[in-house]
Amino acid sequence: MRKLTFSHRILILLGSFVFALLVAVLIEPIPQDPGYHAFADTRSGLGLPNFGDTASNFGFAVVGIWGLWLVLGPIGQDVFTKRADAWPYIAFFMGITFVSLGSAYYHLAPDSDRLFWDRLPMTVGFMAIFSALVADRINQPIATRLLLPVLVLAGLLSLLYWNWSEAQGHGDLRFYGLVQFYPMVALPLILWLFPKAHYTAGNYLYWVVLWYALSKILEFFDTEIFSLLGDTVSGHSLKHLAAAVATFVVVRMIAVRHSAVMTTK
Repeated sequence: MRKLTFSHRILILLGSFVFALLVAVLIEPIPQDPGYHAFADTRSGLGLPNFGDTASNFGFAVVGIWGLWLVLGPIGQDVFTKRADAWPYIAFFMGITFVSLGSAYYHLAPDSDRLFWDRLPMTVGFMAIFSALVADRINQPIATRLLLPVLVLAGLLSLLYWNWSEAQGHGDLRFYGLVQFYPMVALPLILWLFPKAHYTAGNYLYWVVLWYALSKILEFFDTEIFSLLGDTVSGHSLKHLAAAVATFVVVRMIAVRHSAVMTTK
């Protein structure tokens, strides 16, 4: 690690992105699975269709509002040295708050049109937490003033492209997949290449990746988990809860940072 200059580390990170982008461009288009909307648990409850998958989004609302309260309130003023340092976290928790609404809206009547509104706030969350990491460990002005809006726009464009391709009858998820998965892949790489941090403690971010990975596993085995648990709760409902825990880890990271700041005063 000591032999790597700052420029070398930036080149490694850029190289990983270029490689991921080339893979996305060169592979065959990835259509939306027609069976994606056929979730295991279709039971209604409290007047809501697909109650389990719909109501399990409540965790995102709790975490998103909690996070915004931390960042925008007195705690955030203590934690963040400069107000601009908080921008990616504001975007992240706003995205997570709207995930609860977008995902609930989708699960009330799952189809590709509603899926756009499920995925849109998620892209904001992915791009925002990636920008927060870059801002803290690599370059704050570039990340908050340039990278954050560019990445959010890129996420939006990837979704608009997917939505357009669906309308043309040949859906293509390649670029949305890049937006969703590259930040999670790059996160450990950034932690290794740029270990110095103020806000983004590595042990917490590793837990973010682990909980998010668990959520994808639960999503993949939606039907099998529903059957294994005696048709009580589905893998997709548990996926929402695991993903909410992943976002809660960011709340915890900020709260612990606040405690550390207060002990030094």
